[in-house]
Amino acid sequence: MQSGVEYTEEANRVIEKLEKESYGNMPVCIAKTQYSLSDDAKDLLCLNPFKIHVKNVILKTGAGFIVVLTGNIFTMPGLPKVPASEKIDIDENGEIVGIF
Repeated sequence: MQSGVEYTEEANRVIEKLEKESYGNMPVCIAKTQYSLSDDAKDLLCLNPFKIHVKNVILKTGAGFIVVLTGNIFTMPGLPKVPASEKIDIDENGEIVGIF
């Protein structure tokens, strides 16, 4: 049973900034461990009350949402606006060009 949320100073600072910049109504994605409803990968059953620990908040304007990072979580890098595949082509000699 979840009993509350704890925010780091950094998370609170980012949240305030996002709200001031009118991003406060964007959808939210919670990045947390896959092993538990909590942010503690060892607490598989969540039988005791627990708090979610928000470490940071990241705005993903291209994707159109906010990512809330909880616990000890790593995220994968995002994709650029223009993927590298846009520069790949075949020249007049049938050779592939534009691959790194």
